Amino acid sequence: MAPKRLHVDGLLVRPWFTPGYGEDLSARIARQIARAKQRVRICSPVITAAPVLATLAQLVSEGKLDVAGCLDAPQIEGVVYQWHQNGNVAWKLPLLERVVGGDFTGKPSTPYGAGTVHDFVHAKIVVADDVVFSGSFNLSRSGEQNAENVLEIHDPVLAEHLSSYVDEVRRLYPPIRLAG
Repeated sequence: MAPKRLHVDGLLVRPWFTPGYGEDLSARIARQIARAKQRVRICSPVITAAPVLATLAQLVSEGKLDVAGCLDAPQIEGVVYQWHQNGNVAWKLPLLERVVGGDFTGKPSTPYGAGTVHDFVHAKIVVADDVVFSGSFNLSRSGEQNAENVLEIHDPVLAEHLSSYVDEVRRLYPPIRLAG
């Protein structure tokens, strides 16, 4: 079943489910980010979905919009390592470098391992002006193919609240620095 727009208590809401609509969801999030006029806020373990990554890289490069967020630093380091190993996706590296070179911070979580603390960034939020995407989708290419869910909610009050939340979280951590 295709994602349908619903009106819930006067708000426009659209539920998304992957894998069936994973690529459509990434494209929808990217389009909403591209339409933003004031702000974009992101809290996610990673950003590897090409439409989202490319749109963010363009906006950060243009410098005309308030774009900021918090990612999981060790998971981003893992992505960079994997992309260096796999020439088929190395084209994404400059995009990721541009995005995190903006106003993105990275939580220095404990790298995954048997018996380690699992203290990763796990919030999955995108705010583009007055539109919120929140659920279990972490803006990754693999997430497009996993069983994930997201609510797209058009609500200026919720967007303001979650934007402030992302700002509070990102202020806790240092800027992300990618290792070459």
